[in-house]
Amino acid sequence: MTTAPTGGLLAVHAHPDDESLATGALLATWAAAGRPVTVVTATRGERGEVIGRRWAHLEGDGPALAEHRVGELAGALAALGVTDHGFLDEVAGHGTRYEDSGMAWVGATRAGALEDVPPAAFVVASLEDAADALARVLRSRRPDVVVTYEPGGGYGHPDHVRAHEVTQLALELAAREADDVGPAHAVPVALWAAQGRTTLRRAHVALAGDAVLAALGPTVETLELPDPAAEPASVAVLDDELDVVVDVAPVRDRLLAALRAHATQVQAVRAVDGDPALLACYALSNRVLAPVLPVEAYRYAPGSLRAEQALLAWPAGVRPVA
Repeated sequence: MTTAPTGGLLAVHAHPDDESLATGALLATWAAAGRPVTVVTATRGERGEVIGRRWAHLEGDGPALAEHRVGELAGALAALGVTDHGFLDEVAGHGTRYEDSGMAWVGATRAGALEDVPPAAFVVASLEDAADALARVLRSRRPDVVVTYEPGGGYGHPDHVRAHEVTQLALELAAREADDVGPAHAVPVALWAAQGRTTLRRAHVALAGDAVLAALGPTVETLELPDPAAEPASVAVLDDELDVVVDVAPVRDRLLAALRAHATQVQAVRAVDGDPALLACYALSNRVLAPVLPVEAYRYAPGSLRAEQALLAWPAGVRPVA
């Protein structure tokens, strides 16, 4: 990792593309304000499903896909304006790479573990070793804000769940082992990525509307709409449980460029104008359309400092919910 000034924002993610899909607007907004941004990625996405014939040769070839996705990640981070990045195993320095653990769908919106988890999978690596490595990054960067997934990993992916666990333990270790805790703002505000259920439902309805159809053109015929009866993913919460929101419109172009950089994982990335329920759309390898909401939302982790307690000055476009 490069040497970065202390303070700012640190995001912890499981695979290349998660930084853009889950926290892209926050990262772009923070970077655009000239504030330090660090992204730590746990794995290189060796078991990701590959989109498109152009990249079909990468399917099932873990090392080749990993190398390619590292390049995609670099392009996405550049689009978001992030210059400080590292892989967690490189920080750990133990010579063993954390590999993508893979996942299996156990429901329309829920993922679970595979039976054949590779021996170097992130989910079977030592939680303590991974957390210790991340704690070293926390002590080095001293971020104002740390962001990752909620306990369910957004939709249950085992690596996302483990990234949450590693982050929580690393925050405890960094605080416990600090020689001098210092003022209150030295303890980072911890955020979990979230989506408001009502806002998300409204956007799902809009995916079938004329604005999205106009944006997609013939591509729409290769895609599916989300099942309105599907159980919400764990990232979706009641709208009044959201604590912090990010205005996506000012950084939409940066966010969409980052999503397009992950070409093996994300498709049908289109800006959508004319419908207040969403700003863009995209699909993953499952070909199910997903919206880019007007706001990217977060919850405070239980026990975390709130912004007002930390005396934190948010960049323009990032707003604590009253």
